[in-house]
Amino acid sequence: MTEETLSRFGEVTAVVVGDVMLDSWLRGRTKRVAQEAPVPVVTIEQAEDAPGGAANTAVNLAALGARVHMVGVVGADPAGVTLNTALGRLGIEGLVVVRNRRTSVKRRVLTDGQITARYDEEDAAPLPEAAERRLVERIIRFAADVDVIVACDYGYGVCTPGVRRVLCDLSTGRSGRFGTPILVVDAHDVAAWRECRPAAVLPNYAEARRLLGERFDGDDHDRVAFLAARSADLIEATGAGLVVTTLDGQGTLLHRRGKEPHRTYATPAPDAMSIGAGDTFTAAFALALAAGAEPERAADIGQAAASVVVRRQGTAACSHEDLLRALRPDAALPPERLAACLERDRAEGKRIVFTNGCFDMLHRGHVTCLEEAARLGDVLVVAVNSDDGVARLKGPRRPINRCEDRVAVLAALGCVDYITVFDEDSPADLLRLVRPDVYVKGGDYHPDLLPEADLVRELGGEVRVLGYVPDLSTTAIVNRIRG
Repeated sequence: MTEETLSRFGEVTAVVVGDVMLDSWLRGRTKRVAQEAPVPVVTIEQAEDAPGGAANTAVNLAALGARVHMVGVVGADPAGVTLNTALGRLGIEGLVVVRNRRTSVKRRVLTDGQITARYDEEDAAPLPEAAERRLVERIIRFAADVDVIVACDYGYGVCTPGVRRVLCDLSTGRSGRFGTPILVVDAHDVAAWRECRPAAVLPNYAEARRLLGERFDGDDHDRVAFLAARSADLIEATGAGLVVTTLDGQGTLLHRRGKEPHRTYATPAPDAMSIGAGDTFTAAFALALAAGAEPERAADIGQAAASVVVRRQGTAACSHEDLLRALRPDAALPPERLAACLERDRAEGKRIVFTNGCFDMLHRGHVTCLEEAARLGDVLVVAVNSDDGVARLKGPRRPINRCEDRVAVLAALGCVDYITVFDEDSPADLLRLVRPDVYVKGGDYHPDLLPEADLVRELGGEVRVLGYVPDLSTTAIVNRIRG
């Protein structure tokens, strides 16, 4: 059923209306504290810009396979050009350029994976009437053939009363348009959208408490129990058919009239890795609804998509293939599908890391090696020896665990992006297919002694041997058990 829903994603046309911004990530090293103030001095080594806010929702919808239009506002400034260009490369159109307006930018400075500073550029001034008219014109033009509208209202001025009014007319059928699109609202103040009778709204926990007239001061309430008890009140207060209360690291709670709330569970991740995951959830959830999924299943799909991006640095998107893999975590990709996925990743400028092994009885040494390998690039490919291959390498009493079990355990690790299985004694054919930027092995030997080293270098990659974790090998563990 899930695969049927995902197969219909490419048939869906979506319009995203809302506040766009540019997410800028500045990464570097720090070795000292500034003389003029007790702050770290960060030497920037890498800068990366990505569409953020409503634009990130649009990017995720496109990555998942939908046809997407974006209705938002940028200034006539370098950040606006960067944002428009990034969306244009994905075939997403619809941004209105307003002179004398500043494009919203969020810049984060990271060192050793930690955010040390963030500084924002914002312009919350009211939109000129001419800009509002252009937004409304675009919405009406795009609405001629749309299945779902996602409104991302973060209070930066795009969702004006006039814009809300036209979206209300579309979602309630008052526009006279044949067919009524689904309206999904992600807003800091969902009460302002009550008249639109949206199909779904997505407040976070603090916003849900405010909606219910409850104070929120960062308390340690049992959030799930509190929201479950007020489920009917949330539906009434929002006027929505569905309310999804997002709980950050605790997942979400889907509220639906006449039913018990449905819980989804998040993949634990540091705060710096979860930025933009809410946009991904919104995109996948809205797209699943438009593709005909039951609300509870749509929430599960949204959560699976969010679990993909929290494993990645920066503002990331979940692709259709990523989502399919996340929903079927025990499925190893055949080589031809792996090659297609990596071509897409490589086209996006991602650095490919490859490692291989038996991974029989996964232990801390394996996990340490895989996590280190993942940090050497953007995408980690793990090739697993087949059962016959393990028996040839380790003897007739191995493997302890069948191939499908070893793959399922590896797939549960957040650092692993792709898994494939090979039957040959050497991964040479896979290396020619993958052409990794980095080939990684764990052990206590020299890189030049690896049989695959020359091939990897011929293919343009580098070879890395990671730190050996003593006394942690599957053979040693098996011998201890048998002894």
